[in-house]
Amino acid sequence: MFTVAELVGRELRKTILTTTNEAPEQSDVDFTATFLVGGQIKGEVPRLFMVYPQGNFIESTVDTPFFQIGESKYGKPILDRVIQPSISMTQAIKCALVSFDSTIKSNLSVGLPIDVAMIKTNDLHVTKRHRIDSEDIYFRDLSSSWSQGLRQVFGQLPDPHWIK
Repeated sequence: MFTVAELVGRELRKTILTTTNEAPEQSDVDFTATFLVGGQIKGEVPRLFMVYPQGNFIESTVDTPFFQIGESKYGKPILDRVIQPSISMTQAIKCALVSFDSTIKSNLSVGLPIDVAMIKTNDLHVTKRHRIDSEDIYFRDLSSSWSQGLRQVFGQLPDPHWIK
């Protein structure tokens, strides 16, 4: 998988160079083509890499158990507070959906559908696939429960002692 990440980075950088005749970091054009490269080769552990337009990449670790591309300012704080290497897949998906919901609520350019694909370690194929659209009852209930829960917890927070 490391070799695959290297290949994707090299090809991405080469494509940008041949398109613009300059390195991404020196161009006036905003190259935001960032890729998540992940998978498992039989007999090895699953690995995940984030490949940047410059061709370099980083690998997911215990300290960076997830990567996020695209809009990150609204949903990432939720991921930062919840996602840990030991979290169950069910909890991770729930957290990711709450993160998406927060981003959808705060950014008009982000919306449904959301496609979820799960691959279990050593299965080497997609074991679960689900599309969440505006008719998805679970996502609507999750969104409503998250909003109500936030308001409830906010109401329970102590007032600043220095405001009278």
